[in-house]
Amino acid sequence: MTTPDIAARRALVACAALMVGALTLTACGGDADAGNDGKGGDSPKTSTAKIAISAKDGSTGASINATGVKVSDGKLTEVKMTVAGSGQAVPGAISADGHTWKPERQLERGTKYEINATAKDPEGRTAAANSIFTTVSSANSFIGTYTPDNGATVGVGMPVSFTFDKSITDKKAVQSHITVNTSSGQQVVGHWFGDRRLDFRPQEYWKAGSKVTMNIDLDGVQGAQGVYGVQKKTVSFTVGRSQVSTVDANTQTMTVVRDGQTIKSVPISAGSAEHTTYNGQMVISEKFTQTRMNGSTVGFGGEYDIPDVPHAMRLTTSGTFIHGNYWYNKGNPPFGRSGTSHGCVGLADVQGAQGATSAKWFYDNTLIGDVVIVKNSPDTTVAPDNGLNGWNMQWSAWTAGSAV
Repeated sequence: MTTPDIAARRALVACAALMVGALTLTACGGDADAGNDGKGGDSPKTSTAKIAISAKDGSTGASINATGVKVSDGKLTEVKMTVAGSGQAVPGAISADGHTWKPERQLERGTKYEINATAKDPEGRTAAANSIFTTVSSANSFIGTYTPDNGATVGVGMPVSFTFDKSITDKKAVQSHITVNTSSGQQVVGHWFGDRRLDFRPQEYWKAGSKVTMNIDLDGVQGAQGVYGVQKKTVSFTVGRSQVSTVDANTQTMTVVRDGQTIKSVPISAGSAEHTTYNGQMVISEKFTQTRMNGSTVGFGGEYDIPDVPHAMRLTTSGTFIHGNYWYNKGNPPFGRSGTSHGCVGLADVQGAQGATSAKWFYDNTLIGDVVIVKNSPDTTVAPDNGLNGWNMQWSAWTAGSAV
């Protein structure tokens, strides 16, 4: 049986428990303005510096040229780039104003990299960003090998020639991202030979003394399905004096004309009746003080194999050279008299490429890009794509092969 006193005490305990519960609920729930009454202080503000890494985290197919870091409303304090997995450092530098960072060298294709960057805003607050990405693979990219090289001085016949390592199906996209300009003001037009070679030239030979600049902006350009360019650079070369040499197969002589003046007439021995020399305008594309010539490499079987042909200058891809000849019949020299070669143009020379010979004189006075014209040979005209010999194509046909 419960007495009145016991009932009263229980009621007081219950009321106390309810009050404690109410206080507890109030303390846990709080309100939106708690801590902002001037006594507790504000939460720390985040940095206003915004870091942007060009290659997004997890991306594939990143550029090997344009990868870098930028920051707005702040300055970069540290950027570390490594080859993912190995930890090999990739050297780079923060710009003087602290706003950008880029690698010192072009990145490798098909390689996984990691970038970690930190920056501070004007109030000294730190921001950080990172990215792990993979550059475009060799299988999904293309490169164009080109000539002439940057800084070269070449003859007036030297075209700009690109050979791509993969077939190009979107020729317009690729050609439109390569521009070739000359200080002479000559119009320069590109021409495609198949789907891997693109040459540029003006209607007439380059003007002597002019400067030619090619801007290659192929980075990220799709050349074929799933295949992208990776090159971005500017290349310039200088056109030297004008030298055009004309070989007459009838008289077996070569007349060398420089800047409009004949400077030398050289006796030569062109192709024999069985192995005639191509007619046409041919550009010297390579020079070798000595080189091996093996007939089996150009379809002549074992007819000759000379390990040290002196003063050799290439005229065609198929193997036509103008070169020195020391193995001729000394009792009956052919130079200026008859054609005896397998299609090349021979000049009197000595073994070892020494001595004051006609071949050495011509070699020493020749630039890559000089023109050699052969006329009056019973052979056909050399094909425009057999070497750097697009000058043998009419201008209308040349421009018709442009994709832009």
